[in-house]
Amino acid sequence: MSEVRTPAQIEADIIRRRDQLAETLDEIGVRMHPKTIIGDAKARVASTVDQTAGRAFVAVNRTVTDLKAGFRREDGAPNVERIVPVVLLAVGVVGLLALSTRRKRG
Repeated sequence: MSEVRTPAQIEADIIRRRDQLAETLDEIGVRMHPKTIIGDAKARVASTVDQTAGRAFVAVNRTVTDLKAGFRREDGAPNVERIVPVVLLAVGVVGLLALSTRRKRG
């Protein structure tokens, strides 16, 4: 039923298992080293920042595209009825800022 092992086979088995255990302990030591833990944490943070920045870029790009589309007619020509009020508003804001700055100086 069970195979009888020689002392040499038992010794070889012990050496093999000791080597496996040493390798496992080395791996644990590397994983638990503070530099490894910090490096892993930095990688996770960088990945999260990259994902967040990517989502933000997509959202801004979509908003700009939608905004640009609002200033064009279906045929691609500028939609003057929408552009003129925005330009007038921008000129008014710049004018108010200029007056405000002039009053602070004077």
